[in-house]
Amino acid sequence: MYRLFYLLGICLVSITSIAQKPEENLAKLGIQLPAVSAPIANYVNVVRTGNLLFLAGKGPLQKDGTYITGKIPADVSIEKGYEAAKLVAIAHLAVLKKELGDLSKVKRVVKVLGMVNSASDFIDQPKVINGYSDLMVAVFGEKGKHARSAVGMYALPMNIAVEVEVIVEVEN
Repeated sequence: MYRLFYLLGICLVSITSIAQKPEENLAKLGIQLPAVSAPIANYVNVVRTGNLLFLAGKGPLQKDGTYITGKIPADVSIEKGYEAAKLVAIAHLAVLKKELGDLSKVKRVVKVLGMVNSASDFIDQPKVINGYSDLMVAVFGEKGKHARSAVGMYALPMNIAVEVEVIVEVEN
């Protein structure tokens, strides 16, 4: 029942997001963007080439500075994995906001690669990565709909539950 109400809410936000700015949609969802976390190795958070932004993989960093870790569904439920993917979407939105200054400059979320730290017999990776996709559509409306891969991984850095990378088209 909760999931049905949540999906109805996403649909309503998606319909109204057409005429509203992404920042307004974030405010309606009660989401404040965090500070952008520094890369954990020798790379950058975003690379721009032409009108495309390639955002590095991010993990589900919580407000307390810890990551959601573990294999789904052995250590982490599908529902908690969905929330973890949503946290990654919020982190990516923060990177976009820092890079662009205004999320309205996003023309299209083009491609998402969602990686799920999966138990060996787990096959529902798309249900987890929907947390990412649903938020992008809630924030950007039609511009947030994207091509996507949702794959299972034997391991992810620091045992994080999910990692997502994204390609975004922006205004020149």
